[in-house]
Amino acid sequence: MEQKEYLKYAFILSAITIIYNIAEGIISVYFGHSDDSLALLGFGVDSFTEVISGIGIAHLVLRMKRNQVDSWDKFERTALKITGTAFYILCVGLIVGSILNLINDSKPSTTVVGIIISSISIITMYILMKAKLRVGEKLNSEAIISDANCTKICYYLSVILLASSILYEIFGIGSFDTLGSLGIAYFSFTEGKEAFEKAKGKDLSCGCNHCAND
Repeated sequence: MEQKEYLKYAFILSAITIIYNIAEGIISVYFGHSDDSLALLGFGVDSFTEVISGIGIAHLVLRMKRNQVDSWDKFERTALKITGTAFYILCVGLIVGSILNLINDSKPSTTVVGIIISSISIITMYILMKAKLRVGEKLNSEAIISDANCTKICYYLSVILLASSILYEIFGIGSFDTLGSLGIAYFSFTEGKEAFEKAKGKDLSCGCNHCAND
């Protein structure tokens, strides 16, 4: 496969990521609100934030089709800053919501939807992560490899949501949903930090702690 075809494949993967996260976000936010599941609600908001990041990557791939790209442009840096800010806001919101849930002893009416959505997301994110890593390595693109590792974080978030949702359905203890929310809050903070680090960087190197460790 030639470089042009790999770039086309990379754009398709970005488009799939954007479309999937929009659908996942809408469903998760709706049922998270109606079922009083803070973990599912936070997961849905995270999905919408990932859409902004995905748009930045799609824009980058389109630039790579035309010219050699060595740095983020203004549009991509703005997308990263918006993404980082949204993740920080989500983190604070989930922490505050978790504290209020503990004080009020709030419980979800059900977490069945969380189990279904997280199970589908685990499979989808794993496939996307592997595909992005392969394309990134073939194109020797640190930016695409970084995006693949960010997809890995989405995979971890799905695992957290699945675990907290299953535990709640088994034991009926509201704290499990709250713990899931705090887990999502933690990863939201790390993703927000990484987004701002990328925006400040002069090149397209990964610049992420979790990327450096992989």
